[in-house]
Amino acid sequence: MTGRQWGMRSRRPVGEITRGTTGHNRLRRSDRWITAVHGPLLRSADRPLIVDLGYGASHITTLELFHRLRRVSPYAEVVGIEIDPARVAAARPYETEGLSFRLGGFELPVDRPPLLVRAFNVLRQYGETEAWHYWDLLRSRLAPGGVIVEGTCSEVGHRAVWAGLDASGPRTLTLSARFDAFERPSDLADRLPKTLIHRNVPGEPIHAFLRDFDHAWAVSAPMASYGARQRWITAVEALAATWPVPRRPRLGGPSRWRLGEVTVSWDAVAPTGAR
Repeated sequence: MTGRQWGMRSRRPVGEITRGTTGHNRLRRSDRWITAVHGPLLRSADRPLIVDLGYGASHITTLELFHRLRRVSPYAEVVGIEIDPARVAAARPYETEGLSFRLGGFELPVDRPPLLVRAFNVLRQYGETEAWHYWDLLRSRLAPGGVIVEGTCSEVGHRAVWAGLDASGPRTLTLSARFDAFERPSDLADRLPKTLIHRNVPGEPIHAFLRDFDHAWAVSAPMASYGARQRWITAVEALAATWPVPRRPRLGGPSRWRLGEVTVSWDAVAPTGAR
């Protein structure tokens, strides 16, 4: 199949228009994680293609992603995809070598399979079954070894949660927050992926994880005298004793935890009986 044929599988954009809310540095937390965790993957390709799906009413977060990825992969090519023609038209004056904008949706109208897809704040308006369907569709479009980072963040990006997926399905769940943006870790529950947000009830693994994280945060309160960052690190260390939280880079360890992040294996928090 040629690149042109690959990109012509669907002529009509798949999906619905989102609110389009965006802003400077709204996705800085996920971008920082992407460059740290998936930098080696991007450097492994000569011209890695990255798709920013549903970038919103402004081009800014796609442009920021492009500049951040170019620091770790100088030949990375980024395509911003939006289902709203007016948003695409508004973004095109900002195109440059390696950065472009196209009309489309979950079908990903690009000329070759992407190595990485970032999709933020695009699945909240769908039901859980639909969200799983679009995860499957995106996974089917990946290049070999490719990954998806799909998540949700607050209006200014101070709270964010995202799932990391590959061709086999979801692999990780990451929570990230500014230390002044929450009182306890479970406050981030409103940013969980669609397949988890309604499962935060007793008997579900994600509820148990957040409950245990809150407990670890509470018993780590004495470390607050050294700052919220040290309290977070101590709480995550305690959490890692009973949950599959990576303790070493690139996914874990103090170098990630000090940023207000924690990643856990998806299998540990996956919905009971799902799929």
